[in-house]
Amino acid sequence: MKEEVEAAEQCECIHVHNELKERIFREIPEDEKLEDLAAFFKVFGDTTRVRILYALLCSEMCVCDLAQILQMTQSAISHQLRYLKQMALVKNRREGKTVFYSLSDGHISTILSQGMEHIEE
Repeated sequence: MKEEVEAAEQCECIHVHNELKERIFREIPEDEKLEDLAAFFKVFGDTTRVRILYALLCSEMCVCDLAQILQMTQSAISHQLRYLKQMALVKNRREGKTVFYSLSDGHISTILSQGMEHIEE
């Protein structure tokens, strides 16, 4: 069952707050940076990628481990890891014939925990 979406309320008269408008024009990032940010958040729009990130939040691991834990094929995991690496969310290191993956930095952990905190409110 779909919920009805209430329309956003609008001003009853049209007027522009010029001082506010000028401040926002100065502070809002350039379109290119906003596009990069949108692409970054798009990564979190896929449940499989979020599951991989949560697993890597717990521990560094190889594709074999991720595949077993997430009950997916190694090919599917590798495909998502490639995308996550391109977006700089994960990094890897080789140890002999095994490649281990981990989160690229603490920002990813913060984003995941703040996102979860937001949806649990």
